[in-house]
Amino acid sequence: MLDGMETFFLIMITGEFIMGILGNGFIALVNFIDWVKKRKIYLVDLILTSLAISRIGLLFMMLLNIFIVIFYPEVFDCENIVKIIDSFWAITSQLSVWFATCLSVFYCLKIANFSHPLFLWLKWRMNRVILIILLASLLISVSISLSVTEQYNEDVKNWGSRKNKRNNTRNSAYFNTLIFPSLGTLFPFTVSLISFFLLILSVWKHIRKMKLNAMDARDPKTVIHFRAMKAVISFLILFVIYCLACLIAISNYFLPQRELAVIFGVIIASIYPSGHSFILIWGNIKLRQRFLNSLKQIKHCLKGGISIVP
Repeated sequence: MLDGMETFFLIMITGEFIMGILGNGFIALVNFIDWVKKRKIYLVDLILTSLAISRIGLLFMMLLNIFIVIFYPEVFDCENIVKIIDSFWAITSQLSVWFATCLSVFYCLKIANFSHPLFLWLKWRMNRVILIILLASLLISVSISLSVTEQYNEDVKNWGSRKNKRNNTRNSAYFNTLIFPSLGTLFPFTVSLISFFLLILSVWKHIRKMKLNAMDARDPKTVIHFRAMKAVISFLILFVIYCLACLIAISNYFLPQRELAVIFGVIIASIYPSGHSFILIWGNIKLRQRFLNSLKQIKHCLKGGISIVP
């Protein structure tokens, strides 16, 4: 029987799951329909679709983990099932980070302006560079996720035999379990951070140039810069929150009375795949217009439904 706190947390994670599925599903569906109609897909739409699908998978794994913690905690005693769940969670999490990094790199190469030869070389070959990153991210995500999951499950399996040993052994287990998984996201996060700073430098140079020429600094190019910067900085902030929440949830697997702390950590972590999808929708002209049109149609249908009630 669920107590009040568990019921409240379950309602929250379910609400976040529904919102995340709606947001990411909307992105994937709109781009897929355009792909079918036009027989082609733009690079940014391919990245957004891949990112949305990976986050849908991540949300499913989060919700599954919560339901197991609350209703079927004995499942964690089965090593094979735990390994499968952790592997899928790690893979979807890694893919989400890499696809978001591809989006950051795309915005940087597409919008920023620099005269450095290396930047120009990457800009001229942007499509090829992004596609290579996308394919490489698949291989890197799978390889890192499998190794991380193996390390994590080994720590969980041997934790009972380590409880009675010295504190440095316990600290070593915590280090392997908490720090090692974070290293897999360090490189893509750094690339996204560099892309963000390059966008800042680019828009700063553009605004200064516009002011020197006595022109309006809020021109369309500046607006595009700020729109891209919002998408990248929101990813960076939400991903940091996601990592901290996951570390809290993972660390509590080794502590008594862990359930509520694990559930709370997953709830905070779910803000990243759920909330960022709506930021991307609002920052993309096509997606925002389709989203507003969908809301108008829903509103019209609701009004129509009300009008026919006697």
